Amino acid sequence: MTSRSTSTLRKPNSSKPAAKAKSLKNSLKSQAKNQVKSPAKTAPAKTGKLPEWNLTDLYGGIDAPEVARDLAKMDADCVAFETDYKGKLAGGTAREDGGKWLAEAVKRYEAIDDLAGRLGSFAGLVHAGDSVDPAISKFYGDVSERLTAASTHLLFFPLELNRLDDAVLEKAIQAEELAHYRPWIEDLRKDKPYQLDDRSEQLFHEKSQTGFSAWNRLFDQTISALRFKVAGKELAIEPTLNLLQDRDGQKRKAAAEALAKTFKANERTFALVTNTLAKDKEISDRWRGFQDVADSRHLSNRVEREVVDALVASVRAAYPKLSHRYYRLKAGWFKRKKLPHWDRNAPLPFAPSGVIAWPEAKQMVLTAYRGFSPKMAEIAERFFTDRWIDAPVRPGKAPGAFSHPTTPSAHPYVLMNYQGKPRDVMTLAHELGHGVHQVLAARNGALMAPTPLTLAETASVFGEMLTFKRLLSQTKSSKQRQALLAGKVEDMINTVVRQIAFYSFERAVHTERKNGELTAERIGQIWLSVQGESLGPAIEIRPGYENFWMYIPHFIHSPFYVYAYAFGDCLVNSLYAVYEHAAEGFAERYLDMLAAGGTKHYSELLAPFGLDAKDPKFWDGGLSVISGMIDELEAMD
Repeated sequence: MTSRSTSTLRKPNSSKPAAKAKSLKNSLKSQAKNQVKSPAKTAPAKTGKLPEWNLTDLYGGIDAPEVARDLAKMDADCVAFETDYKGKLAGGTAREDGGKWLAEAVKRYEAIDDLAGRLGSFAGLVHAGDSVDPAISKFYGDVSERLTAASTHLLFFPLELNRLDDAVLEKAIQAEELAHYRPWIEDLRKDKPYQLDDRSEQLFHEKSQTGFSAWNRLFDQTISALRFKVAGKELAIEPTLNLLQDRDGQKRKAAAEALAKTFKANERTFALVTNTLAKDKEISDRWRGFQDVADSRHLSNRVEREVVDALVASVRAAYPKLSHRYYRLKAGWFKRKKLPHWDRNAPLPFAPSGVIAWPEAKQMVLTAYRGFSPKMAEIAERFFTDRWIDAPVRPGKAPGAFSHPTTPSAHPYVLMNYQGKPRDVMTLAHELGHGVHQVLAARNGALMAPTPLTLAETASVFGEMLTFKRLLSQTKSSKQRQALLAGKVEDMINTVVRQIAFYSFERAVHTERKNGELTAERIGQIWLSVQGESLGPAIEIRPGYENFWMYIPHFIHSPFYVYAYAFGDCLVNSLYAVYEHAAEGFAERYLDMLAAGGTKHYSELLAPFGLDAKDPKFWDGGLSVISGMIDELEAMD
């Protein structure tokens, strides 16, 4: 499975509710963490030469003097900001020119945030390229500590801002200079009920470095260092997971058994990390007054709990007509009643074989993008021409794929592990969708460029859909069409069904953790329960699968993020239906929606397309698109 980005936003700091206001060091914590040094490794001949990113747009290297210069500037700017504004917001905002005075403060805060984003992103990206290199790990840790220490001087600002009288603040926002920041300020004030006193906030903030941040880092380093013995070879996790999509059934089985064996040997470590982070979150939630284990995520996503609950209920109710039905079909294609769990993503018997070379993948995606919008393709092409993509598989490199926005004064970077599979092409389309979104939203500045997770996956999934539809329209034979449809259905099941199962798993683990530690065995039992429910009777879960929860990074880096994938996929299904029946102007409205970044609530952004996620029928409409594709596959059988 492709582990897609949790870093399409600056990842919210789980110890603090105000993600946008307190994002100084958060760019360090996303899964986007990679590299300036490029270990020499020849790309497989069949894929062609794969690009490696050029991080010099951020800094020339971990020893570059500009890094030390900017860290020193960060320290000085944060101290100066605290000196100039701490304890003064109420009086300054109440002045006759209070709006202009506060606007200057917000602009200074935003400039610091942008600089921190550059430093944190660079350290994170270097680390993602090689998380086992001791020098890089030290650099990553040192920069993280420096940003944490510097940003303690800024904690007062969002706290004091939220204590301002509503009438005083409303008057100040009328000033032209401050009006631009109204969405950020209004968003920030939604966090007010969950804020603590200044000293408590500072303690939470400083302890994060030795708390959840340290456990996140331990997970990253542990998972990158694991080796899996397959057919006498010691493999890292990414190529081992990739073997689960190999055409050779024996290789798929051997990979699954190797994964199970190594996970079993490390289960105590992963259980400890999971238990510690769940307890850490429970403490934070309890102090802040969150009622449900996922409420802090819903708040940072700016989505109502009932909307997510409706999504989850709709998807779970649809399991029988989606995943259960599809896997029954797939088992039949393999002439079996049931498939072992390692064959869940096996290539279909009638799917074309061979490796898709990188130039071909690039052309597929850019052609699909250009057919929708020349502007969209033009932005996406820069990722290739300007070396914003890192594609080869390397030892120590982060698994999966992501698009990291860095900061508005720079540009996004895409990481993937390209191996020439059809799914890799869709991953490229997915991450470039994120990249286009991030480029367009950057105009809003560091405070308002980040998009709430409710829409964070929209551009990525839409990019996949454009690519899929383009390829489908060019298909000549019925077998090719069947293979494309089946591949898309599998991807959608992985995006919708699997992610909602992940969300159900997280809910169960975090809820049960309140009553005490969970053993690795107990966590495995919960995992098997939700997987059995979602996969259905046509997938036979064999021994060893109970520990496959261990490698999912979303559970560690961003608890409860996963429903954003299902949200995005169902939303895009509905959005694409509007596109197919739209008159002129859809592409322009779509790009405007992406360019809005975090300046508007998701309901405002969907309104021009006639979509309302609060409508109970909304999710059923998105799921019916998947069901309809399975109908067509059944008719072909």
